[in-house]
Amino acid sequence: MKTPIFTGVGTAIVTPFRGYKIDFDKMAELIEQQYASGVSCLVVCGTTGENATQPIPEHEELVNFCVKKTAGRMKVVAGVGSNDTMTSVRLAESAKAIGADGILMVTPYYNKTTQRGLVQHFTTVADRVDIPMIVYNVPSRTSIGIAADTYKILSKHPNINGVKEASGDFSLYSRTRALCGDDLFFWSGNDDNTVPMMSMGALGVISVASNIVPQAVVQLCRLCLENDFKAATKLYFRYADLFEKLFIEVNPIPVKTAMNLLGMDVGDLRLPLFEMAPENLEKLKKSLTGAGLELK
Repeated sequence: MKTPIFTGVGTAIVTPFRGYKIDFDKMAELIEQQYASGVSCLVVCGTTGENATQPIPEHEELVNFCVKKTAGRMKVVAGVGSNDTMTSVRLAESAKAIGADGILMVTPYYNKTTQRGLVQHFTTVADRVDIPMIVYNVPSRTSIGIAADTYKILSKHPNINGVKEASGDFSLYSRTRALCGDDLFFWSGNDDNTVPMMSMGALGVISVASNIVPQAVVQLCRLCLENDFKAATKLYFRYADLFEKLFIEVNPIPVKTAMNLLGMDVGDLRLPLFEMAPENLEKLKKSLTGAGLELK
C-alpha cells in the first residue's frame, strides 16, 4: 500500500533572485517562515519557483540547499518537469541522490504527446528512479491534460504516488477518484479548489498563496482533514478574492509582487516574466489589504 508523501499544505515556494543569482540567505529565511507556520512540505523548483529559467546546476544547487536547510523537518519535493523525458530522468536522479522526499513532474509542453505518450513519459522516469512521484496536471499551461483512464494506468506504478490536479475539471477529478481509489493520492493544484477537492478525498493543496498566508492555508487544510467543511468554507471566503488575484497575471508574477509589497523582499522576476501592469497592481494591493494584510 502506498503512503502519501505529505498531507496538508505543500508550498510551491518562490525562488528569491538578485539579478541572475539566487539569494540563499533569503531562501533560508523563507524556509524557516514556512516551517514555523506548520507547512508540511516545500515544493521547490516548480512553476512558482521559476524553474523554466533555471540551468540544471542552479536547479540542483537549490534542491540541495532546501534539503539540507529543512533537515527532515518538512518534506521536500523537487520539480523535475520537462518536455524532454531524459532531462526529467536526470533531474529525478539528482533529486534522489540529494535526498529529496519526492519529485513533481508536469505533463510535457509544446511538443506535448498523446495519452499513450504520457504514460511512457511518466513511467520512464518512475521505472528508472526509485523516488515517489507527484504527477502534475495543468493543461492551462501545458496545453495537454491527463485523462481519467491514463490516471488509472499510472496509479498502478509503485513509484507514482499521486497527482497535483490543477485542471479545475471536477468531473475529471471525481471520475479519476472513482477509478483509482487509494492507488493514487490527490492534492489540489489551485488554492481556490482546495475545499471542494478535499471534500472528495484530496489530502491537501500544493499552494501558491501559502507563500504569503501560510498559517491560513494550513488552517484551511486542517479543517478539511477534520471534516469541518462549514468552518473551512467560512475561512476560504475570507481569502477567496486574494486566491483569485494571485493569478490575475501569469504565476508567479503576482505572488512575488505581493511578497515584495508585504516587505518580504524576494527580489526579481526572471525574463520573460515581467512586472505587473499598473491596473492589475492596484487590484492586487486592494486584495491584500482586504485580506487584512499590511503593505509596507
